[in-house]
Amino acid sequence: MTLLTVHQDNHPTPATTATATATGPHPAAEPDPATRTSTQTKTGTDTNANAKTPVDPTRMPRLTTTVPREYVHRSTLAEVFLTGCEQTGNTHYTLTAQWPRAHTFFTTPDGTHHHPLQAAETIRQTGIYLAHAELGIPLGHHFLMRNLHLTTHPQHLTIGPTPTDLTLTATYTPHHPHTKRPTDFTMHITITRNGHPTATGTGRFTCLTPTTYQRLRHPHTTPTNTTTPDTTSTAGTQHQPPNPPPTHYGRTLPHDIVLTPTPHPHTWQLTPNPHHPILFDHTTDHIPGMVLLEAAHQATTAHTHPTPTTHPTHPTTLHATFHHYTEHHTPTYITTHTTTNNQTPTTHITAHQNNTTVFTAQLTTHTPTDTDTDTDTTQKSASSR
Repeated sequence: MTLLTVHQDNHPTPATTATATATGPHPAAEPDPATRTSTQTKTGTDTNANAKTPVDPTRMPRLTTTVPREYVHRSTLAEVFLTGCEQTGNTHYTLTAQWPRAHTFFTTPDGTHHHPLQAAETIRQTGIYLAHAELGIPLGHHFLMRNLHLTTHPQHLTIGPTPTDLTLTATYTPHHPHTKRPTDFTMHITITRNGHPTATGTGRFTCLTPTTYQRLRHPHTTPTNTTTPDTTSTAGTQHQPPNPPPTHYGRTLPHDIVLTPTPHPHTWQLTPNPHHPILFDHTTDHIPGMVLLEAAHQATTAHTHPTPTTHPTHPTTLHATFHHYTEHHTPTYITTHTTTNNQTPTTHITAHQNNTTVFTAQLTTHTPTDTDTDTDTTQKSASSR
């Protein structure tokens, strides 16, 4: 598939005849006899003088646009990060993407870096887009992301004076290569910025037909955009600790917080804002995976830095597994503990509903320093704005 382009129809204007007469208000200039050709009429008129040269559509410039929002399961065009795709091999693709300078959610609290979870969202969009646009999965099918492994490089996540243009290379590996459509596959994706690695990720996707999904999810298939915190659980009837400020969780706005403290140490209840314009971009019959990833990030920040600092931590490696659907109206609890390997602390996050594990993740973080700058941000983008 070639890069998405915007084409404009160009229709050459028919050639007009300018008659060289002395009586016209604007007599035509007399051509140089040395350049006079046989195409002139007997009245001294060059029939091709005002003819426009036809434009070859293949030579027109390629203009940037986003991919269709339906192909990445987004409702809002502003949340579509992919801008184009080209197949470079049987299972290899090169894509382009752009991250805005001041995203309302995927920006670190100090406003200096793109949030690492924006790379996770870009990987999610890439897997779904390639399934629809290149692998033949019809619109209307449902997707399961079974796992996600992500590594980011904070020094190349800095926000520059222009939106961040990215290049992605993607390779998919079908788990059942002899089926008509690759409905179960792993996607390996590398995100680069001006040739520098920004993030690498691997995710496994499974595609379900609407009929299969309805059968699998019954009776939870009614979409909802309302999440009501449980008030009958043990934690709900006890005295709740006061919720710390958003900076405690690595955020700046209260409505971005998806966790509520419980009386138990290192334990939170999942309470996202169901009307959040990014996390709940469209209604679903379960808690979206990106909400769980955000919960893992917030719980890690609260666990490792109980006192807010001026230098927010950036997730650098993330290994997440989605074991079961996370239901809207069933209390979900997030617990954390930390291990250290080679002096690198790793936070282990578990989400459970009804004593069943629905999500696990391991997260390592990095606190940026003054040396974590990206020299690429000083270069002006080559594309026009």
